[in-house]
Amino acid sequence: MKALVLLSGGVDSATCLGIAVDKYGAENVIALAVYYGQKHSRELEAAENVAAHYGIKLKKLDLALIFADSDCSLLKGSDEDIPRESYAEQLEKTGGAPVSTYVPFRNGLFLASAASIAIANDCGVIYYGAHSDDAAGNAYPDCSNDFNEAMNRAIFLGSGEQLRIEAPFVNMTKADVVRTGLELKVPYELTWSCYEGGDKPCGTCGTCRDRAEAFRLNGVEDPALKGE
Repeated sequence: MKALVLLSGGVDSATCLGIAVDKYGAENVIALAVYYGQKHSRELEAAENVAAHYGIKLKKLDLALIFADSDCSLLKGSDEDIPRESYAEQLEKTGGAPVSTYVPFRNGLFLASAASIAIANDCGVIYYGAHSDDAAGNAYPDCSNDFNEAMNRAIFLGSGEQLRIEAPFVNMTKADVVRTGLELKVPYELTWSCYEGGDKPCGTCGTCRDRAEAFRLNGVEDPALKGE
C-alpha cells in the first residue's frame, strides 16, 4: 500500500511522516504541503526539509483563495495579532468558541483535497496529525475524534471504499506525539511550529507553548532550540 501524508512542517505532521515511512517504506510514501495564505513561509520550508530528510516526493497545493475572506489571525489578509497566550487562556475569552488561529474548516479542505491526490497516486491511506490537545475545549474543532470519524467515513465512501484516513494521535496528547517521534528518530530539528515567521520561535504563541511543554514532559530539550 502507498500512503499520503499531510505535511505542514510541524511536530505532529513530521511524526506522522515518520510513522508512515517506518510502516510502508519511503518509496511508498508521498507528502502534501498546503499553502493557505499564512503570514510566513517557515512551515512550508520546514516541510521541504523534512521531506528531503526522508527522501520522499513532496507535492504542493495552494488553497489561499478559499480563505481570502477569513479574518483568522494566521492569514496575511488579517489585521488581527496572533495571541501570545495559552489556548486555555484564549478559550476563556472566546467562551468556548474556536480560537482566532482556527482557520475555518482547514482540515476538512486539506483532507478532501488530499483524497483526490491520493486516489490519483494509488494511495490507500492519508495520514494527518490531529491530536487531542488541539481539539480540547473546541479550540480547533476539526482536530476532534468526531470530526476525524466523519471525514474518514465520507472519504472512504466517496472513494469507492479505496481510501481511508489515519489520524494516529487523535486521542493522544502532544507529549505522546513527541514520545512517539523520539522513538522513531523524527528530525525535529528540521521542524517549525511557531505561528510567527521570525528567525527563531517566539516562545509565547499557543503552539510554541504546547511544543515546549511536550518536550519538557519527555525530559528532553527541543532539538530545534539547541544552541540558542
